[in-house]
Amino acid sequence: MKKRWVLKGQGDQAQVKALAEALGIDQHLSNLLVQRGIFTYDEAKAFFRPRLEDLHDPFLMKDMEKAVKRIEKAVSDNERILVYGDYDVDGTTAVALVYTFLRNFHDRLDFYIPDRYEEGYGISYKSIDYAAENGFSLVIVLDCGIKAVEKIAYAKSRNIDYIIADHHRPGESLPKAVAVLDPKQPDCPYPYHELSGCGVGFKLIQAYASRNDIPFESLKEYLDLLVVSIASDIVHITGENRILAHFGLHLVNTNPRPGIEAILNCSGITRRNGPSAERSDSVFSKKLTISDLVFLVGPRINAAGRIESARNSVELLVTRDIETARMLAEQINDFNNQRKDLDSHTTQEAMTMIQEDTSFSQSRSTIIYNPNWHKGVIGIVASRLIDYFYRPTIVLTRSNGLITGSARSIKDFDIYDAIDHCSDLLEHFGGHTYAAGLSLKPENLPLFRARFEQYVRDHLEDKMLTPEVEIDTILCLNQISKKFFRILKQFAPFGPGNMIPIFRTDNVVDTGYARIVGKKHIKFEVVHPDIRGYPVPAIAFQQSDQLEQMLNSHPFSICYHLEENEWNGQVTLQLNIKDIKTIGHTEISDEWPATTAESSLNQLL
Repeated sequence: MKKRWVLKGQGDQAQVKALAEALGIDQHLSNLLVQRGIFTYDEAKAFFRPRLEDLHDPFLMKDMEKAVKRIEKAVSDNERILVYGDYDVDGTTAVALVYTFLRNFHDRLDFYIPDRYEEGYGISYKSIDYAAENGFSLVIVLDCGIKAVEKIAYAKSRNIDYIIADHHRPGESLPKAVAVLDPKQPDCPYPYHELSGCGVGFKLIQAYASRNDIPFESLKEYLDLLVVSIASDIVHITGENRILAHFGLHLVNTNPRPGIEAILNCSGITRRNGPSAERSDSVFSKKLTISDLVFLVGPRINAAGRIESARNSVELLVTRDIETARMLAEQINDFNNQRKDLDSHTTQEAMTMIQEDTSFSQSRSTIIYNPNWHKGVIGIVASRLIDYFYRPTIVLTRSNGLITGSARSIKDFDIYDAIDHCSDLLEHFGGHTYAAGLSLKPENLPLFRARFEQYVRDHLEDKMLTPEVEIDTILCLNQISKKFFRILKQFAPFGPGNMIPIFRTDNVVDTGYARIVGKKHIKFEVVHPDIRGYPVPAIAFQQSDQLEQMLNSHPFSICYHLEENEWNGQVTLQLNIKDIKTIGHTEISDEWPATTAESSLNQLL
């Protein structure tokens, strides 16, 4: 698929130079910092050396005082408390976090995860009845509930108090709960708006701990759960999330809870043998990153709720026993294998439907429906379809008499707003800018499809339908050094708001040894033909179609990120190629003229 290369706005040259001198680093690295809003030595220190002391006061969040007082009353009066959460990774980690914290000093406690198929997303009437019938007088809701106006009214009629701790965008009116914690409320003064649902739960226990003489030090054990939620829910890794992710990753690498370690073991990540583990910053066979949590841990935690019950995931995350954790992790790993099969089969069916229906070729969105598809994988399928067709996508199936679905979007298109535009046709909806869920009556589907498509046509520019590679800055190959990469690694953890830097280098050639590996990937080395320097190893995943143009000796441009490659005990620096464009044969981009590497750098610095 053709990609657009877009160069980010570059830092002011005077600011870049001043920061580089203050820190003693390369100007390209200081440019990356300035692009991230970091201009001074102290700001750079806070970025590179996160401190838990810099977390915000949880009582800045609207209704936090009310929430803490209500929990204190429940504990003092020995009330039954139910911890309730969504069935995805963010919800289950949030429930595990709050539940394990509260059980340290309160034993009249349980947790509840709604069934994806019988109850659907959010607070269910069934769960309210369950709480009433089992004597729960307080329910703490995590990662959902911000739109549950009618459900909370029903709960009040049954004499149950609710605390809602959510991070999704609220509707026009809020549920009349005892407390509503959500930094996205327009009148909430909390300074950071990008917390995960588990992150809001962490702020709740932080507030409770500070009011009840519980040392903050004791809260660090929950940060492994929190970083899994931050990674898996694709929230911004900036500000407070960056601090929490930094320390959460350290905990995952050095002393994770039994459930997380058992999941890692099922993923092939095992502990190092011998004393080398003590000298390493990870006790595992590799140092785990945000990406590892996204691809290895998150899908397995999610799989339980997709295939059977997400309660299994919470049981895994709260257990203190390693043998129990191993048993539950193996079960969840089996669910994940089933999920993969369903995902693959459903994606193939969806692609066939799209390819055989000529109307899709004229559409700017994809809305596809099959009443027999498994509800647990339609969100994954929507993401897969975007990889192939790159359009705002909604995948729908049938559940409990309604059509229900998952929506995924492309860069710079707010799919939540698009769905909100059609809200009068829906029974329920909720979510974020790039991912949402919805349900509607079958008779409303044709009108919903037409109105959604029209909204997309009215708000989507032509260029947005071509995937974009956003490039941080331009480098020559001879500017890449071990010191450069050592500092670059300290920009991690990477994620939305602090993506791994992508570099562009022009006028390179293959050394003549490019080859296909793994059937779809290219392994090669590049050099500047007119600049002295050593060949630099590179790997281009899923780009085997580029091999012929690389071998014709014409210079080309590459965009890439830097990474370490470990092979047979040897660690080398390599370029992970995102895209290749041939100079003189294909336009470098829609944005720039073709230039040599040296002239590009002169323009930049």
